[in-house]
Amino acid sequence: MNGTLLLRIATAIILLTHSVFGMFNGGINDFGNLYLNQIGFAPFGVFLAWSIKISHIIAAILLLSNKYIMPAGFITIFILIMGIVLVHFQEGWFVVGGGRNGVEYNFLLIIVLLAIMYPNGISRKSNS
Repeated sequence: MNGTLLLRIATAIILLTHSVFGMFNGGINDFGNLYLNQIGFAPFGVFLAWSIKISHIIAAILLLSNKYIMPAGFITIFILIMGIVLVHFQEGWFVVGGGRNGVEYNFLLIIVLLAIMYPNGISRKSNS
């Protein structure tokens, strides 16, 4: 069994649930209209919101199939970093408890994606 299998499954579940529910309850359109458009992405907020969520679904499928892990990881990490910069950083660290809507969730997902992408760690190869 691949050592990252459980991490890939758990991350895929998180990405799917975070995206799919918003497709059916209006959350994606609300995020695009009521947030992204308001902070300067108008008139593309809804398009961006849907693009983000669809990329999460594609990344989840790729994680589950263990295919194209590096591009899926880098794109998702980029989106998570932008989420930190544009949405979560101003709210502090905690998602719940010591605060609300902070960066800790995105931070953890970024680290997990890096662990999936680099299961043997990141190392420099020396020429000596």
